[in-house]
Amino acid sequence: MPFTSLGLAPSLAKAAAELGFTTPTPIQLEAIPVVLGGADLLATAQTGSGKTAAFALPLLQRLQTGAAHTPRRVRALVLVPTRELAAQVGEVVRSLAQHLPNRPKVAVAFGGVSINPQLMALRGGADVVVATPGRLLDLVEHNALRLSAVELLVLDEADRLLDLGFADELQRVLALLPAQRQNLFFSATFPPAVQALAGGLLRDPQRVDVPTPAQAEAVVLQRAIMVDASRRTQLLRQLIKDNGWERVLVFVATQYSADRVATKLHHGDLFATSFHGGLSQGARKQALTEFKEKRWDVVVTTDLAARGIDIAQLPVVVNYDLPRSAVDYVHRIGRTGRAGESGLAVSFVSASTLPHWRLIEKRQGMSLPLEEVAGFEPSEVATQAEPGTGGVKGKRPSKKDKLRAAAAAAAQAPVKP
Repeated sequence: MPFTSLGLAPSLAKAAAELGFTTPTPIQLEAIPVVLGGADLLATAQTGSGKTAAFALPLLQRLQTGAAHTPRRVRALVLVPTRELAAQVGEVVRSLAQHLPNRPKVAVAFGGVSINPQLMALRGGADVVVATPGRLLDLVEHNALRLSAVELLVLDEADRLLDLGFADELQRVLALLPAQRQNLFFSATFPPAVQALAGGLLRDPQRVDVPTPAQAEAVVLQRAIMVDASRRTQLLRQLIKDNGWERVLVFVATQYSADRVATKLHHGDLFATSFHGGLSQGARKQALTEFKEKRWDVVVTTDLAARGIDIAQLPVVVNYDLPRSAVDYVHRIGRTGRAGESGLAVSFVSASTLPHWRLIEKRQGMSLPLEEVAGFEPSEVATQAEPGTGGVKGKRPSKKDKLRAAAAAAAQAPVKP
């Protein structure tokens, strides 16, 4: 089915084809007509499903209608949780708009870098703004833009926005928007905080749920290896060399661990670097670009890279530290095995994290054999697990979850004019 059959203009269908979208993905097939029709949308879609184009294509088509304004007014606002996702979404929107007769101006804004270039870029206004909430509010306070003309609001990865603690900033942004607008929520999961926020903002939304296809999951081979925690770096280095892995994305729990493990691997004759939120935006962009260009063997990262980052043909993902939740496990291993390519996801399990791993298995409905690698047989003995979650975030909300839910629920209260 061609994109034009969904009601899109030929110029947008051509731009989509140039980006590799020859036929609509499931999320695009269901979401595009809804957005073009003007209804609010609540969509569940995993990273890599084509969701950015699912809202960017109809968004751009809608911007072709209406009178031109000088200076330009912000008519579409896309809120995202991270710098990397902001840059990625902005690039997609600009690429899709390249053949439009009335090409909109797209501005991208995020923190961690100087605000001055972003202020300069907004001179004369913008039609579309892709931003993280905090930097967007900074720009408003500098009188660089106004949000009173926004016709379409997109929350991309809404669950991640709230998980990163943006609830208060979201409320401040929403208070600046006109009451009459179209709202689009895209989220991989819908925890209570997101449901509360959506319930207060969306008007009779249409719901689109696009689960991960079984055949997509099958292309990722998953392995679990028992190893003493103190020997994980040695084992990782050995696996990379023995198997000839050319590019490996390694997930750890903290920024400190990312730097430490990357340094140890680099001393072990591997081209390894770290990637996390403590680095400058320039350093992060450079590391990611060089990894995509295969100039690094290993990138050691936090969950910052678990979503919103697309690395084509990434062969291997390693959970050096297990993720806190089963949902994060899905996002981590989803960095490999994309677009029909095969991939490998390896998780290191130690005696102390075995209960944690068992709960991840249970919540994912899987059971993997615990392997041992010759020369790295574990010497630690697992202790009897205490009742609880084993360190895995469960369904019962924590105190922090309750605070986030309460902040998001404030969206249900009417906004004063």
